Amino acid sequence: MTNRLLEINNLKVHFPIRSGMLKRVSGYVKAVDGVSFHINEGETLGLVGESGSGKTTVGRSILRAIDPTEGDILFYPNGQDYNLSTLSHKMLRKIRPTMQMIFQDPYSSLSPRMTIRDIIAEPLVATNGVAGEKMSRQEIDDRVREISEHCKINLEYLRRFPHAFSGGQRQRIGIARALAPKPKLIICDESVSALDVSIQAEILNLLMDLQDEFGLTYLFIAHDLSVVAHIADRVAVMYLGQLVELAPTKHLFYSPKHPYTEALMSAIPEVDPRKPMQPLLLEGEIPNPANPPSGCRFHTRCRYVQDRCKQEEPEWREYEPEHFVKCHFTEELTLKGIAIETENIETNRKN
Repeated sequence: MTNRLLEINNLKVHFPIRSGMLKRVSGYVKAVDGVSFHINEGETLGLVGESGSGKTTVGRSILRAIDPTEGDILFYPNGQDYNLSTLSHKMLRKIRPTMQMIFQDPYSSLSPRMTIRDIIAEPLVATNGVAGEKMSRQEIDDRVREISEHCKINLEYLRRFPHAFSGGQRQRIGIARALAPKPKLIICDESVSALDVSIQAEILNLLMDLQDEFGLTYLFIAHDLSVVAHIADRVAVMYLGQLVELAPTKHLFYSPKHPYTEALMSAIPEVDPRKPMQPLLLEGEIPNPANPPSGCRFHTRCRYVQDRCKQEEPEWREYEPEHFVKCHFTEELTLKGIAIETENIETNRKN
């Protein structure tokens, strides 16, 4: 039986809206509103959706960079059991090395005043070494050199500053910094979206190699489905603060069960440039998370909308084994997936 490393139950993150001279709370922005999923040890779960859907907020709340409003964040590193949503700051500091983050922008996420050696060593200094064991400067230097070699960073570069490096090289430095304290869980927040396509492939292959070598677990947040198809074992689709579909990668791409997933799939470019793109255009913008629509939150943009969708919120249910969906008419709809490299998705993960 596969061991679970992370389990999210009914996670909610609401930000207060303050107005007037007295700054009284007049409402809440429901950035995340009732999200539940789990991640197994050694697995990569892709989290996709439009900008503003709440993906990054989910990742930051798992790390407690943002305090959740409601729900449980259960974390099981090294056979131990923690509820991150209720842990004190003292306990959070103790387990902080076991969960790290790779940021979206490789330029702003590295301090220009620190050398590469100091950047990679920073989490070791801040958390008293690996697993809370105090490390000497020599031990920290040895760990920095070791992880730099794994991330294919030339050891001669450790004395330089970030301005001397390209975006891809800077992201390698960010990956090395995340790996330094030997984490179990890494949140990859749009970690390749700011890079060129060729560099994206290099970073994705590096992440998969490191996962196989160190037994890492990833929550891979992205908006590019073609990137997620390359690295993720399962994919969760998020819309307006809620999950609308979750399934193994191949199943989701070949046979989506939610209209929003179908629209996302249609926007993926074809491999053959002679084939014209036929995206399903969604009318309007994503609704205001401070005042979400009644019923199904996607009904204002759904091409299959019916009266029931406007009045009754669909249930999050398991349509088939490991395939969850939030739609009233899953059984009635025949949605178009995408056959792009679907046969090779599992091969990519193995290679």
